[in-house]
Amino acid sequence: MTIALSEQAGGKFVEVRLSGKLHKDDYQHFVPAVEKAIAANGKIRVLMEMHDFHGWDLPALWQDIKFDRMHHEHIERIAMVGEKKWESGMATFCKPFTSAKIRYFDVKDSAAARQWIAEP
Repeated sequence: MTIALSEQAGGKFVEVRLSGKLHKDDYQHFVPAVEKAIAANGKIRVLMEMHDFHGWDLPALWQDIKFDRMHHEHIERIAMVGEKKWESGMATFCKPFTSAKIRYFDVKDSAAARQWIAEP
């Protein structure tokens, strides 16, 4: 698994690049960075880019659900950018766990994802 995080606009936007399969231990890197951005900004937006992404193992999926429940009111928008049809279904699957607006974009539309995440 590879996770790369970067902050944009002073931490208001967090970009997460994922490849491989997410495991429970991967959340030890991701969660503190996102919580730092939330603490600094109150609410944030997340751009999640998935390249050669293979999903979560079961313990990681549980970590993701717990994170979403804890921070559902702190994330305004989530743009999911991927290259596989099943990834678009993830946006629908995630909706009950967050109050964020969620949209899926194909990798060829990554510029549109960045534009949407930055809109007022």
